[in-house]
Amino acid sequence: MPSMAEEELFLPSTPGKFKDKSHSMHRQFHRCFASTSTMFLWALFLVALTAAYLSFQSFVDSGSKYFSTAWGGIHWEKQVRSSAQIHRHNGFSVLVTGAAGFVGSHVSLALKKRGDGVVGLDNFNNYYDPSLKKDRKNLLNSQGIFIVEGDVNDARMIAKLFEIVHFTHVMHLAAQAGVRYAMENPQSYVHSNIAGLVTLLEACKNADPQPSIVWASSSSVYGLNEKVPFSESDRTDQPASLYAATKKAGEEITHTYNHIYGLSITGLRFFTVYGPWGRPDMAYFSFTRNILQGKPITIYRGKNRVDLARDFTYIDDIVKGCVGSLDTAKKSTGSGGKKRGPAQFRIFNLGNTSPVTVPMMVSMLEKHLKVKAKKNVVDMPGNGDVPFTHANISYARREFGYRPTTDLQTGLKKFVKWYLSYYGYNHGKSV
Repeated sequence: MPSMAEEELFLPSTPGKFKDKSHSMHRQFHRCFASTSTMFLWALFLVALTAAYLSFQSFVDSGSKYFSTAWGGIHWEKQVRSSAQIHRHNGFSVLVTGAAGFVGSHVSLALKKRGDGVVGLDNFNNYYDPSLKKDRKNLLNSQGIFIVEGDVNDARMIAKLFEIVHFTHVMHLAAQAGVRYAMENPQSYVHSNIAGLVTLLEACKNADPQPSIVWASSSSVYGLNEKVPFSESDRTDQPASLYAATKKAGEEITHTYNHIYGLSITGLRFFTVYGPWGRPDMAYFSFTRNILQGKPITIYRGKNRVDLARDFTYIDDIVKGCVGSLDTAKKSTGSGGKKRGPAQFRIFNLGNTSPVTVPMMVSMLEKHLKVKAKKNVVDMPGNGDVPFTHANISYARREFGYRPTTDLQTGLKKFVKWYLSYYGYNHGKSV
């Protein structure tokens, strides 16, 4: 029981009577402490709220880097179905990944032109100027090809596409390209070339019916191989760049899905593709830009001052190879993730079979541009480039009649004509 003195401390003061000062100070202390505690709690709450918001915003920003939320809904599904409609007898319904890219846009147009249904997919990343990709997209849209803006790693979106359309084929051309950029951003290569490939293969594996798959590997897988010309049976276990390593990994991964799940898979090893609507990071493209702007170009040379050489392959020839691969691809043998029998597995070289040195390519550009280049010739750094490429295309010729018809001189003339028109040089403008 509290004493009288203790009880009096808790009694309210009476006006006109003596007020206990210690009681007043004690109460003021409590009020002050309660006020400070409340403010402190509110401050903590605000800090926590701010941190939560910033954390959520960071999550949204990082997610939007790869995954687009601009898909789904009745109108979106209607566009997908319309684009996938087949307009020829025994035609295909093809999902083309990387459809706003260089090769992807050309292949999409070729398929649509002959009456196949085509649905494109592209994440429009900023590896190079996205406006060029947007212009390719507009070109495809004008031909009735709908491009879904999204990332190949978005499993929910991929699954939705397969739910809406029973694709007969998948042309997988989406990838993080470029040999040298891998030294700056290696994660992007793993994200696109390995993780993205697996995400797509998972969707194809689970589809019923399973589509046949044609996908872009690369001549870079030959790496440090010195035997020429490069044949599909040559060793590819010595990659010279991370890009090459991810493409080699892709070949092993696709073989696994073929073996376990019965997916029909064809890999295409492209050799230095060039032409109109090309990639600005490629040498012939950047050389053209710098020559016209009066800027110097850097030409690498190999050991013992040997000129680098590439098996430059014109885009129209590559498209023929892609379409030929689709036309000769057999059906997958699995259903809903279960294999019923052995499935087709192929890898083809798609090249021109006529390597040309880089200095010779520059001379051709000078001729078509009618401008002399300012050249800086330096030794090739250890950035993943290889000194030469040369394709043996006998396997593709035998399987589907692949025969490239455009030499570099002719192809560069067509490229320069497109370049001058696209960038407005015919009207006295500069890039």
